[in-house]
Amino acid sequence: MVSFSQFLAMLEANPFLAVAMALVLGTIFVNGATDAANAIAEPVGTRSIGIEAAIAMSVVCNFIGLVAMTFVSTAVADTISGMVDFGGDTHAALIALAAATVGIVAWGVGAWIFGIPTSESHALIAGLTGAALAVHGGLSGVNFGEWMKVVYGLVFSTAAGFAAGWLVAWVIQRALRHANRAKMDTLFGKLQVAGAAGVALMHGAQDGQKFMSTAMLAIALSAGLKASDMGGFPLWVEVLCAGTMAIGTAVGGKRIIKKVGMQMVQMEKYQGFAASVSATASLLVATLTGLPVSTTHAKTAAIMGAGAAKNMRSVNWGVAKEMVYTWIFTFPGCGVIGFVLAKIFLIIF
Repeated sequence: MVSFSQFLAMLEANPFLAVAMALVLGTIFVNGATDAANAIAEPVGTRSIGIEAAIAMSVVCNFIGLVAMTFVSTAVADTISGMVDFGGDTHAALIALAAATVGIVAWGVGAWIFGIPTSESHALIAGLTGAALAVHGGLSGVNFGEWMKVVYGLVFSTAAGFAAGWLVAWVIQRALRHANRAKMDTLFGKLQVAGAAGVALMHGAQDGQKFMSTAMLAIALSAGLKASDMGGFPLWVEVLCAGTMAIGTAVGGKRIIKKVGMQMVQMEKYQGFAASVSATASLLVATLTGLPVSTTHAKTAAIMGAGAAKNMRSVNWGVAKEMVYTWIFTFPGCGVIGFVLAKIFLIIF
């Protein structure tokens, strides 16, 4: 396992590693501003917690989620690191990785400007794949066995999130239809905040591992090794990635929180709780089974499901459609950007 002092020596020996790591950390920062913010959006929308407090809670929970899950399982990180092969040329591999991260950051910043909670996870996967295609000039750099887990995860996170959100909200409606409304609002306001903390924990566990594995991939490539040869994830890498994600949420999270929590669905507090519990459960299953799912997909689908359980018209399908279009274009968009930038970077550098 590489120590921090060894990492500093590697930076000195290979200055391009510093460029690659800076770009990887840039993708983590953007993920914090988009995906991590989305995870805590709905309790703000129901006014169960203020935006500043929600962001502070997200920062702490994302950090704990990444560090704790890494001790339990690194299945998601292993899936990402084994998804593509950049070849045996270390310098070319680092260049391709840097190109992919430039495309990911550009895509994420564009979505952030428009307040659309795009999936940085899918942007990462697509960008890495496009760059690997550029290096090999074909499909030989793609591990389709690992890549199919992305497809499974996409279907699972969307379907499970919506269905669970609908079911939990429907059960609560039926079970508490004669309960005192004011008392229930007070109770579910508190439960909703706890549920959002659970989603933030799982965001750190799921998305944190994806981007942490990319950082380790950069370090491994600079040493002429595979990520699997690095002996695991040192604590300093976990702290670096979690801290960068936290800064991203603190700096840019408000725009996404307002878009998802206040514009997509006008929710009651029990619906927000239902969405958080449902998203947390689906993310936990996916993380433990090594499926690299989108936290944004799972949470947004759960929010729509919880809203639809009361009334289909309570969901702003226009905003939802805008998000779906962004998700659809993420794979080809970031894939093409990663491919083109990798080709250009390989010529220049």
